[in-house]
Amino acid sequence: MIDWPSAAPAVGAAFLASLVEVVEAFTIVLAVATLRGWRPALSGAAAALGVLAAIVVLLGPLLDRVPLHLLQLVVGVLLLLFGLGWLRKAALRAAGIIPLHDEQAIYERETASLGAVSGTTRVAAANWIAGMAAFKAVLLEGLEVVFIVIAVGAGRGLIWPAGLGALAACALVLCVGAAVHRPLSQVPENTLKFGVGVMLAAFGVFWTGEGLGVDWPGQDFALLGFAALFLAGGLYAVRLARRTRREIAA
Repeated sequence: MIDWPSAAPAVGAAFLASLVEVVEAFTIVLAVATLRGWRPALSGAAAALGVLAAIVVLLGPLLDRVPLHLLQLVVGVLLLLFGLGWLRKAALRAAGIIPLHDEQAIYERETASLGAVSGTTRVAAANWIAGMAAFKAVLLEGLEVVFIVIAVGAGRGLIWPAGLGALAACALVLCVGAAVHRPLSQVPENTLKFGVGVMLAAFGVFWTGEGLGVDWPGQDFALLGFAALFLAGGLYAVRLARRTRREIAA
């Protein structure tokens, strides 16, 4: 039986991280559907989902054979690096050092690119290229979702609850996207990435310690302390980057 209070951090991290990735994939699939119709868009997306399902089916039995402490250590290190990467980019975007991720701009760029291809190729070839664009977008973003689900859930046998969080994010994006039928540019993506980076980095430290045999004070509640530390560090990094940017501009 799943202890849902203990599973809540893993479910929340998987939901928020998946939300970011699914929004990015949906933007490209919508661009394909707008220009070439829903058939190539859905065909490419469905093929990518089939590949992702096969990967999950193959990885599931393998994870059961890996010793728990080794799995926690490896996943913890990878998750820490992954989370710090998200947090770093989100902090730089918040400080104005690098531009914000603009789903509307991505949608327009992808539409223009597919439109240029459509004007120089036959219909069948153009549909195939459009389907491959949808396939690539769903596969690449989906691989990140699979990694995050495994990373936040494998350490305590919470892969299925984390998977439910990811599926909930997919369902939410698809429902909202189908209702508005446009890129979800109003989603505060950088804020989500900042929060997800904090959570993934906190999980990374926690699982790395668990893999090394560290007995954290407060057990699972130690995650809240790590998250608070990374949040404070991220906010300080934003403030420092903004001040440095102003000094350079001056």
